[in-house]
Amino acid sequence: MKSTELIYLENFRQTEAEATVVDIVEEDDKTIVYLDGTIFYPQGGGQPYDKGTIESTNGKFIVDEVRYLEGLVKHIGSFEKGQFAKGEKVKCLVDVERRELHSRLHSAGHLVDMAVEESGLEWIPGKGFHFPDGPYVEYEGNADDVQRNELPAKLEEICNKHIAESIEVEVKFVAKDKLKEICKNVPTNIPEGKPTRVVMFGTFGVPCGGTHVENLKDLKHEIIRKIKNDGTSVRVAYDVDR
Repeated sequence: MKSTELIYLENFRQTEAEATVVDIVEEDDKTIVYLDGTIFYPQGGGQPYDKGTIESTNGKFIVDEVRYLEGLVKHIGSFEKGQFAKGEKVKCLVDVERRELHSRLHSAGHLVDMAVEESGLEWIPGKGFHFPDGPYVEYEGNADDVQRNELPAKLEEICNKHIAESIEVEVKFVAKDKLKEICKNVPTNIPEGKPTRVVMFGTFGVPCGGTHVENLKDLKHEIIRKIKNDGTSVRVAYDVDR
């Protein structure tokens, strides 16, 4: 089966699109629809999957889960009515409210990265958890008592300053060996099989395949809830106005 075209990588604001059904399979008591291209974001990079519907004149499929495996995107769910045929044209509709919240939280997580860098901290970015339930970002490093008390307000001020500046969010596709020319920190676990993309907040770049806001003003306001040490890591808990 040919790899799924990842439309969301180039246009992460697109929530409606046409596609062609490549296959429909039953797997572990679940129905999986494969398309030639998708705007549905598959869970990964600390961001939850999209939900929504895939529709045609012959059927309506409820997308409950989206996963990426070896170049293919699995749209997992059930038919509310009818059925699709291979080669059939369908319309994809992403749950806009869910997508927008996830995009805001993901962008807000990278804005914390930007604030950490501007603060002169030598923390190395690690994993991010950009889920609505308790979002946070982690860094290799340590925060002393003074930092844990004073940094939340400082980082929050920097984040909201950039939100007020209405910085546009852009994407660049680059070769992996060029990432260090754009990004200060490049993770070692960049997934294979996908185009290498950098999300830019002005001149600040982060390798990322997730969905984001078009402009930082869309975040409205960011809150740094807490900074704590977790073993050899520092965890910065954050949120956005909802």
